[in-house]
Amino acid sequence: MNIEGLDYNTQREQLILPEYGREVQKMVDYAMTLPTKAERQACAETIIGIMERMSPQAHDNADNVQKLWDHLAIMSNFKLDIDYPVDINEAKSMMNKPQPMDYPKQTNPIKHYGSMVFELFEKLKGMEPGPERDELTRLTANQMKRNLIQWSHGSSDDEKIASDLARFTDGKIQLDLDKFKFSIGNMKEPGERRRNKRK
Repeated sequence: MNIEGLDYNTQREQLILPEYGREVQKMVDYAMTLPTKAERQACAETIIGIMERMSPQAHDNADNVQKLWDHLAIMSNFKLDIDYPVDINEAKSMMNKPQPMDYPKQTNPIKHYGSMVFELFEKLKGMEPGPERDELTRLTANQMKRNLIQWSHGSSDDEKIASDLARFTDGKIQLDLDKFKFSIGNMKEPGERRRNKRK
């Protein structure tokens, strides 16, 4: 909606460093129009003083002076012709956008176990029978039970865990539920949590 006489920020040019506001940006734009280097220098130093007062908490920071002059150069698109008291070459690299990172694309057949548990399945598949594999099996089974309880994803019964453990280790790990005892700390089954709330 356009109303004559009203000036909306959405209709204005986007600010390079919004934290300093539009008035400081206007000062920088004005400084670039001054005809002599001496005038531009004096104006730039005044602008730096204003910028410094806008963040007094950073006044004692040793890098604050460098940062302010870097920001001034950035706001002028490096077109302000003055004698900078600091080296502003590194400020140019601040304007370079980082390369986008590839999001890890992992497809787990059962999401609620998470990628770490599937890494444990792969580890277990390659291990020889013995105390080390037994200990990792115990840790993996307990983590699977924790995950099922945490996400309340259907049943968290022991038979399901034993079945999934055998399935995802290609049958290498067979949990004997007559001998195996789960240990999941203070976590409680969803039904048990509800019963405790009623008491």
